[in-house]
Amino acid sequence: MGRSQETFGKKDNEKKRAKKKTEKEERKAERQANAKSGQPLEDMLAYVDEDGNISATPPDPKKKRIIKDEDIQIGVARRTAEDDVDPVRTGIVSFFNESKGYGFIKDQQTQESIFVHANGLAGGPIGENDKVTFEVEMGPKGPNAVRVKIASATPPPAPAAPAA
Repeated sequence: MGRSQETFGKKDNEKKRAKKKTEKEERKAERQANAKSGQPLEDMLAYVDEDGNISATPPDPKKKRIIKDEDIQIGVARRTAEDDVDPVRTGIVSFFNESKGYGFIKDQQTQESIFVHANGLAGGPIGENDKVTFEVEMGPKGPNAVRVKIASATPPPAPAAPAA
């Protein structure tokens, strides 16, 4: 008689396969035991209360508010007086590279650093630490300062006429 064709490695692999199969069947049985599909519909429902929060209990119908169709706003909110702020802002040039033609202005109102390009200059060249006035436009990479001018100092008051 010849030797058995079952080697130790083959037996070991067969044991591993059998073990995996039994573990998989155990996991399947556990899933079926804990399945939510067998729960009643009431346990799977969630409710929204009068404040818009999700809860497990249904909302009290006595607290229900009646909303008129006219009160529902669909679309963009209307602009308020706060939105109509003066478009001209003031700031100080924190950095400007004349050779490359760009820099940054620190807005005095928002303390935000805003990019400025040489093409956006309206009143001649600017330098670092200059006080400037400008308008903000949104560019593809963020806010850009345009129509940048050096802020003129307030003119001194006119001298009073000598009393005679």
